[in-house]
Amino acid sequence: MLYQPTQETVGIVRKLRRGLNGLGRRHHCCVCGRTFFRFSKFRGGWAAVSAYLHNVRWTGSDFDHFWCPFCRSHDRERHLILFFERLGFWPRLEGAAILHVAPERRFAARVEACRPARYVKGDLVPAREGVERLDVTAIAYPDASFDWVFCNHVLEHVPDDARALSELARVLRPGGVAVLQTPYAAGLETTLEDPSAVDTEEKRLAFYGQEDHVRLYGRDLFDRIRAAGFGLELKTHGECLAEIDAARYGVNADEPLFLCRKPG
Repeated sequence: MLYQPTQETVGIVRKLRRGLNGLGRRHHCCVCGRTFFRFSKFRGGWAAVSAYLHNVRWTGSDFDHFWCPFCRSHDRERHLILFFERLGFWPRLEGAAILHVAPERRFAARVEACRPARYVKGDLVPAREGVERLDVTAIAYPDASFDWVFCNHVLEHVPDDARALSELARVLRPGGVAVLQTPYAAGLETTLEDPSAVDTEEKRLAFYGQEDHVRLYGRDLFDRIRAAGFGLELKTHGECLAEIDAARYGVNADEPLFLCRKPG
């Protein structure tokens, strides 16, 4: 699903609202540097999320602080950028070989600015220039091709996620790092994945969080990642970004950074 709305050609009323929003100082976008009164919500924000997802403590995007009203960055892009800055990852991307699945536009721009030796951007259905067709369950690159892999908010769309994780581990070099962000339910022990019962768009929205998701991960997500051969380290917002006000910067403080390392 495309999150990016077609707001490059906006009407005078929307432009006026955006201009007034830009007079605020309450929120700050770490991508474009603008300050404003409020971020844009995704589909009505948290108030529109089902009671079930609230009850199982769905963890992923912050629906109340989703888009920057000016550069249209997503909350997960902003969070990744803040994590990468704090952990000192940007210099490590220079000269590296990188695979980026379903590349986020603003995060990808920051990666490109690091001058990697090779930067492959791929998607099952490429939507813009520079992104090649790539099936995450059958990646057409040899073993140990990449130093870094970024695959964010993809696995919840993939029917055979075990195969996808295995492929991501295969193309990563020993000692390499994969960042594999995906929504999960912190209050759910076992992944909910029942295509025979959750069989309509309405049910997938209510139980999985989006119409094109095929499951809602529980805490066993971490075991699934490890089973593919990764060592998993969860970096929390509180651990790495304690002084960053999550609401001000438009990120979800409950979402950790999934650092998945291939043993070297």
